[in-house]
Amino acid sequence: MLYYLHLLSDYGKNLDAEIFKAFNVFQYITFRAVAAGVTAFVLSLIFGNWVIRRLVSLKLGQPIRSQEEVHRLHELHGSKAGTPTMGGVLLLGALLISVLLWARPTNPLVWLAIFSVVYLGALGFVDDYLKVTKKSSDGISSRLKFALQCLLAGLITAFFVWDPALSPHASQLYVPFYKEPVVQNLGIFTFVLYLLVIVGSSNAVNLTDGLDGLAAGCTATVAFGFAVLTYAAGNVKIAQYLQIPCVQFSGELAVVCLALVGAALGFLWWNCHPARVFMGDTGSLAIGGLLGVVAISAKQELLLALIGGVFVLEAGSVILQVASFKTTGKRIFKMSPLHHHFELSGWKEGTVIVRFWILSVIFALLGLATLKLR
Repeated sequence: MLYYLHLLSDYGKNLDAEIFKAFNVFQYITFRAVAAGVTAFVLSLIFGNWVIRRLVSLKLGQPIRSQEEVHRLHELHGSKAGTPTMGGVLLLGALLISVLLWARPTNPLVWLAIFSVVYLGALGFVDDYLKVTKKSSDGISSRLKFALQCLLAGLITAFFVWDPALSPHASQLYVPFYKEPVVQNLGIFTFVLYLLVIVGSSNAVNLTDGLDGLAAGCTATVAFGFAVLTYAAGNVKIAQYLQIPCVQFSGELAVVCLALVGAALGFLWWNCHPARVFMGDTGSLAIGGLLGVVAISAKQELLLALIGGVFVLEAGSVILQVASFKTTGKRIFKMSPLHHHFELSGWKEGTVIVRFWILSVIFALLGLATLKLR
C-alpha cells in the first residue's frame, strides 16, 4: 500500500518541489523490507500484552501431557500448564499487517504467501482450539491435517505450473553448488517436491515449537536467510552474478521475509523463557508453510533443508525414533523431538534453546555461503 508513495516523487518533479523527492525510497525493496521488519516488531510489542490478556480471559491455556504419559517431561514442564496458547495470532497478525502495508500489492507471490499464512494459520487455530477445549494434546486428526496441507500444496503447485511468468522455472530442480538445474522438467513429481517442501516445513516448525522461544528464534534466522535469497533471485544483475535462477516477482518476498523476522523477534519478546504465551499450531504451522512457499518461489527448495537445519534435525529425530521403535522395539533418543532428548539428558531448558539458536545461525550462514560456491 505504502509502495505507491513513491509516485509523489514524480509529482514533486513536476512541481519542482524538493520535499517530495524523499518519497522515491518507497519504490526500493530494501527500504520497504527493513521498514516491514521494524513495523512487525513494533506491532508485536504494542499489542503483545493486550493479546495475552485476551487469551488469558478466554481461558485458552496450553494443555500439558499427563504425568502418566511422560513422567520426567511432566516434572520439567508441568508448571507451564495454563500458559496461554494460540499466541500465533499475535505473530501472524503483525506479519500480515506489515506485509499489507509495505509489500507491492500487485505482486502475485506476495498474495500467494498471504494466502498460505491465512490458510495454515486457520488450520492451526482450529487445532489449538480443539486441544484447549478438550484439555488434551489431541486436536485435529493427523490424517485430516495432512490432507488439508496436501490440498494447499496442490493449489500452490497449480499456481506455479499454470502461471505463464512462473512456469519456466516451476518444474525445474536446482541443487546447491550447481549453476544449472539438475532436472529440467519434474513433470508430475513437481507436486511431490512441493508437497514435501510445504508439508515437511510446516510440520518441522510445529515439532520444533516445544520450548520457550525455540521456534521463534530459529524462524528469525531462517527468514533472514531467505530474505537475502529472494532479493537476489528477484534482481537480474545479482542473480546473474551469483549464477542462481532469476525468478520474476520473487524479489518482493524479501519484504515478507523481513516482516517475518520482525514478527518473530517481537513475539520472542513475550515468548522467551519463561514464556508468557505460546504460539501454538496457529503460528508454527503457518510459519513453516510460509517458509516452504518462499523457498519454492526462489527455486531454493533444497537449500531450505540446510538453512532450516534445526527444523530438519527436529523432524528427523521424530522420524528416526518412530522407525527404530517400530522395527527394533528400541528408541534412539530418550525422547523426540530432539530438544526433549537433551532436556532429559540433563541440559537446562535455556541451554537447549540458546544452543539451538546458535546452530540455526550457523546453518543460515552455511546456506548463504553456497551462493558463491557454484
